Amino acid sequence: RVPAFGDLKLKTAWAGFYEYNTFDQNAIIGQHPDIPNLMLCNGFSGHGLQQSPAAGRAIAELLTEKRFQTIDLSRFSFDRILANQPIFEHGIV
Repeated sequence: RVPAFGDLKLKTAWAGFYEYNTFDQNAIIGQHPDIPNLMLCNGFSGHGLQQSPAAGRAIAELLTEKRFQTIDLSRFSFDRILANQPIFEHGIV
């Protein structure tokens, strides 16, 4: 999908923690409902590289404009966890 990725060659390797959202394996994006000065953009469960441009823009909009402007990512809020409403992707193998 990104032609330039085909030219990438591994030079070194790194191992570390794998960020994983055990609730529904999807990102948590937005303000924490109980901690007003805590903004969340985490829990991508391996989708971070793919979703980071949109997530970065969304968080920047929330920080500067106090709302989503370009794309509404409110369904990825922490509120879905409190409401026990996971978002499951059915096309993932």
